[in-house]
Amino acid sequence: MRSSSKPRKLGLMAGLTAMALVVAPLPAPAGAATAALACGDGSYNAEAVLSGGTWTARNGSRTVYTGSSMLSAMQAAVGSLTAGRTSKQRVVVRGSGSMSAGSRLSLPSYTVLDVCGTVNVTGSGSGDQAVVYARGVTDVEVQHLNVTGAPLYGIFVRNGVNVTLGQIDLRLSSGLGIRIDNHGDRSVRTRNVRIDNVYVSGTSTHGVETYGVDGLTVGTVTARNTGHSGLLLNDTINATVNTVDAQGAGTGTGYAAFRMANRNGRIGSSYPTNVRVGRVIARGGGRGVFCVSESGGAVIDRVDIAQTGNNSILIENCYNVNIAAQGGTVTGPGDIRLAARSEFPNTSDIVIQNLTVTNSAITENPCGVNTTFRNNTLVNSRQTIC
Repeated sequence: MRSSSKPRKLGLMAGLTAMALVVAPLPAPAGAATAALACGDGSYNAEAVLSGGTWTARNGSRTVYTGSSMLSAMQAAVGSLTAGRTSKQRVVVRGSGSMSAGSRLSLPSYTVLDVCGTVNVTGSGSGDQAVVYARGVTDVEVQHLNVTGAPLYGIFVRNGVNVTLGQIDLRLSSGLGIRIDNHGDRSVRTRNVRIDNVYVSGTSTHGVETYGVDGLTVGTVTARNTGHSGLLLNDTINATVNTVDAQGAGTGTGYAAFRMANRNGRIGSSYPTNVRVGRVIARGGGRGVFCVSESGGAVIDRVDIAQTGNNSILIENCYNVNIAAQGGTVTGPGDIRLAARSEFPNTSDIVIQNLTVTNSAITENPCGVNTTFRNNTLVNSRQTIC
């Protein structure tokens, strides 16, 4: 084993490396209060209920829909809530049914949705259709949602504030699981997003993806055989993730169980530590951890990565990233690589530490700036660093 921590010329984040080594304790798992209630428990303002083959939506003593369509019943229940409200009102859905991939359930501001059943998505569609869709909203919550089939998106939120997703189960045959972004107005970030517990499988692209978010708290993302990344953070700042647990994420691609891209973690023109991840578990798939395209400001406490088809860990044009602050294991054949492309500033202020590396390699090429490799145990593995 060989370590390197000799002084280098200053990089973009020289002076912040020490900051990256101070790991704040992770908060308690998000959404404990939400998880304590079974689906449908508690008070509600409207409900959609399946009996026999008939859906009925009610708000108090008012019946607002009767018919065969699950989507129409859900939308009628949502539509029956108080117009212009400034506090949350809740809709409970009791029963399972289907909807077209070319349609969506739209949630306005101050709406809580709790679906106690499964939505199966059939057919095809285009654009940003989703099982649950919200745009330009404040205070929207999905407490429980189970989806099967082939939606374009399981959940799609654009330009929202105070968005909460509780227990989400997406067992899909295509599409993207959850996307939360600010692409309606990129000058304004989506803010204060909480995702408690997501199981996602079978997507043709990512399991969970954010873009343009300020303030993200994620409990656990469990990804199985997603077409691309299990959890992908783009241009997202002030994020805390407890666990990413992925098997077969991005098989045959360069995507990763956990990926940061498109200036993720960049605040202004610098990369203070603001993205904190408790644990990344990856088995098979493309990569385990991938940081790219001027991202950084991140600490990953623990990694457990094995049998990836591409790099176990790839850090490419990233700044102030601390991998395995508390420990971890990497088992090949995928290697650990620090790299850079010429169109971006060189990789700098990276710490790779506390790893047991088996049947793999650690490679730095080209040389980064102010990079540190320490306390790594190599088992049948080689190290080529600057």
